[in-house]
Amino acid sequence: MSTLTQPEVAGHTDHDTSPAGIISARLVLVLACSLGALTSFYLMMSVTPMYAASAGAGGAGAGLATGVLMFASVAAEVAAPSLMNRYGGASVLALGAVLLGAPTLLLLTCDRLVTIVAVSLVRGLGFGLTVVVVGALVVSLVPRERRGEAVGLSGVVACAPAVVALPSGVWLAGHYGFALVMGIAATAALAPLAAVPWLAGVAGHRRAAADPAQGQPIGLLAGLRRKEQLRPALAFAATTVSAGIVVAFVPLAVGASGNIASLGLFVQAITATISRWWAGRRGDRHGHGGLLIPGLVTAAAGMAGLIWVSNLAMLMVAMAAFGTGFGICQTATLAQMMDRVPATGYGMVSALWNMAYDVGYGAGPAAFGILVIHTGYSAGFAMTAVVILIALAPAWRDRAVGRTAA
Repeated sequence: MSTLTQPEVAGHTDHDTSPAGIISARLVLVLACSLGALTSFYLMMSVTPMYAASAGAGGAGAGLATGVLMFASVAAEVAAPSLMNRYGGASVLALGAVLLGAPTLLLLTCDRLVTIVAVSLVRGLGFGLTVVVVGALVVSLVPRERRGEAVGLSGVVACAPAVVALPSGVWLAGHYGFALVMGIAATAALAPLAAVPWLAGVAGHRRAAADPAQGQPIGLLAGLRRKEQLRPALAFAATTVSAGIVVAFVPLAVGASGNIASLGLFVQAITATISRWWAGRRGDRHGHGGLLIPGLVTAAAGMAGLIWVSNLAMLMVAMAAFGTGFGICQTATLAQMMDRVPATGYGMVSALWNMAYDVGYGAGPAAFGILVIHTGYSAGFAMTAVVILIALAPAWRDRAVGRTAA
């Protein structure tokens, strides 16, 4: 397979306006890396708390392992842009794969809580680095006019492990033991190492920074000071807060039948996957800026519909509406943020977007758990819908500024 130099990649991505396809050998490799990392992450996401509890750590130990994993992921996402600017995307991808995969094997030899927490910490660092690099690589490998479709396709690949690996990990552990799940998770995480040599020079920010035409590398702090980046990130964070609440509390609110809750979550996952892909294609043709407000309104309507969570038909409609709005917001925000930076800012955008995802996904259930004690589920879901509607303010401002600039 031939290799492309960074100037060739950058020119193809940012300046070529002729119609072109998005599928290439390198893009397939990047998506395969994403699939491997996310499969490993979701397999262990459900199994690690079970493993900790079976070792006598109890619910507190299980929660600690999960909390450390997510905290480390966010910390790595903060550091990832600087590491990419200095060492290049392929090198950081390799580091992420090693940190995510290798420590998993340690759990085969020790089930002490301190080991489980330490492994979760290191795995979280590896996962955070990997998702940021993958986001930057995807947009580096496609023409600018097809970027939204590529982001949507990447989203479809990212959703598959959540739908399949998350429940499969629990089933495999129950039928064949923890060792099998850990072995599969380690292998899936380390597999992307085989693709690293073919990705050298793609999104290699250290190399791009030497080219004055590419501009200086953009760090995360600089990105946070850019209102055109912060506004869509804040709007997106409102939907990730809500998504975390839906996954954590809809099963509790439904109560009686786990099958009904599982069906609702499946509907939400499928509609989010489809709408992520659709939003990418639609945005490429008509602009990504016009999708965020409809996405927020649709997601808010879905959350409001959960007021009638005990009604089966209403539950399914609400979950479908929320999933659709959430998927649209995912693709629209990421594509729009990427459009506003040169190649040297792809890592920063990917980090900022993933931080909005992870922080919101973790903070939402934590706050809702306290709120629902005083309000009940229906009122809590209604207040969450209001949070999404509040996010219309930065989204509306962002669209107005964009029209003025145009």
